[in-house]
Amino acid sequence: MHERPSSPAEPGVGLPLRPEPGFPGSTGLDDPRALQILATEHWSLLANRSLIWTESFARAGLFLSLLSASVVALSLMGTDSPDFLNFALILLPVTLFAGVATFFRLDDSNREDALWVAGMNRIRHAYVSIVPAIAERLTTGYTDDAMGVGRSFGLTGDVRYTILHFFVTMPGMIAVVDAVLAAVITWAALTRLGTHGMGVAGAAVIVGVLTAVLLGLRSQRAFNGTISQFQARFPEPPAGVIDPPPDPLKRM
Repeated sequence: MHERPSSPAEPGVGLPLRPEPGFPGSTGLDDPRALQILATEHWSLLANRSLIWTESFARAGLFLSLLSASVVALSLMGTDSPDFLNFALILLPVTLFAGVATFFRLDDSNREDALWVAGMNRIRHAYVSIVPAIAERLTTGYTDDAMGVGRSFGLTGDVRYTILHFFVTMPGMIAVVDAVLAAVITWAALTRLGTHGMGVAGAAVIVGVLTAVLLGLRSQRAFNGTISQFQARFPEPPAGVIDPPPDPLKRM
């Protein structure tokens, strides 16, 4: 009979502070398990990058070791030996094959590395979505477009590179060594066929330059094509928009 009147509820009390997963306005980042999953994926991508770099250095070292052994073997035989050119034409093409295979693997590794960096940028974008205040404190990028990936690589602009930049990369270094090997093989083959004079040196130079340029163009087009075809899900905001992504945990 004498029921106590209920007092009005305080603002916000009894209401969800965050949109529940699956409801309109929810991005899934409000799930308490999301941060743990994102951190695990982040460490997984870091491990992949570490493995790629370890393999790249190992492959480059293996090729240079093979090249050194080939040069030592040729020097021990001596240029005065009648079988010097025959031995060189057997040994050097095998070394060149290892060099070209190393170049293609290193070139593919660079593109894989860019994809892993884009994946980590997506995870950072999720971090910024959860806590927008950290956006100004991140040194690496948190967008997965070309500009964001370039920022994570320490570049001030787009991650795409030109043919001149190619020759300062590890695949570019291997490409130059391959070009020299191709030039030496050309000289040895023409000399073995009885051709002498400046024409032999000119042909060797042309083959070497063409080899370096073709490998460089292949690397540039493959890398830039991969970046261009990559579908960015969280691109850089339009010019003039400096606010971080909206907080999905903001009270509805």
